[in-house]
Amino acid sequence: MKILANDGISQTGVSTLEKGGFEVITVKVAQEQLINYINEHQIIGLLVRSATEVRKKLIDSCPSLRLIGRGGVGMDNIDVDYAKEKGLQVINTPGASSESVAELVFAHLFGGVRFLYDSNRAMPLEGDTKFKDLKKSYAKGSELRGKTLGVIGFGRIGQATAKIALGVGMKVIYTDPFIEKATITVPFFDGQSVTFDFSTLSKEEVLKTADFVTVHVPAQKEYVIGKKEFGFMKKGMGIVNAARGGVMDEVALVDALADGTVVFAGLDVFESEPKPEIPILMHPQISLTPHIGAATMEAQDRIGVELATQIIQLLGKS
Repeated sequence: MKILANDGISQTGVSTLEKGGFEVITVKVAQEQLINYINEHQIIGLLVRSATEVRKKLIDSCPSLRLIGRGGVGMDNIDVDYAKEKGLQVINTPGASSESVAELVFAHLFGGVRFLYDSNRAMPLEGDTKFKDLKKSYAKGSELRGKTLGVIGFGRIGQATAKIALGVGMKVIYTDPFIEKATITVPFFDGQSVTFDFSTLSKEEVLKTADFVTVHVPAQKEYVIGKKEFGFMKKGMGIVNAARGGVMDEVALVDALADGTVVFAGLDVFESEPKPEIPILMHPQISLTPHIGAATMEAQDRIGVELATQIIQLLGKS
């Protein structure tokens, strides 16, 4: 029984699958060659991340395929409903990368309030000749402690982000149409913990109140943060999108940066990914990462094991 991990899988995941009686293939097959490869090798399980697309044509053209797995949360690169209609198992790992994405959000936030996104660009060029000038230009940083973080979308990743914010000493507010109330427990190294209760607010109220906003929603047909939403925000805030490209209007973001509504943004995902727009890539107030929210060794191990465990349960005895 052959499993093709077309976008890779951790060695822990490979080992778990092999112990379960599966052969794991980790070669990267080009999208246009994928149908032929699956049929030629009689692949029964296809594992992807965000790079490989699994659309109706592939599903119809690969009769050996019995399972599609997504290493991560969002499955907008898979025709999920159609695959299920055709009798395929479709799985993902919604909780495996929550902490990794949350930590990346705070990497952008900490970098934003201390201008690291810009100083890391300027220091290699002018650090030896304009050190004092640079020191002065980056001297008006601010602290996250005591500020309000607004979380748009309060699922697993939104709540993991909230835990870090609470640990830092921030106030957390959120909006989510599907989660009216939430209880979050923040654990500490010595076994102690503190529990907090939350209730959802309107998106407008969150945007008007928050000092910083982080977005954690699945792919949408319309913008979650657009010109209207930027209009609600107070001047001088920071925003991070580590969710999905297309949930934030990047043109509206550039306008909000220009008029001072937003003083910095952190983007891990992009509307035109994998070719982000040059004005976004070159903007001096945007902190950039190339869709690496789940790209930690710990998260990839959890993803691999979780996928492997589900596959063994679903296909191991068939």
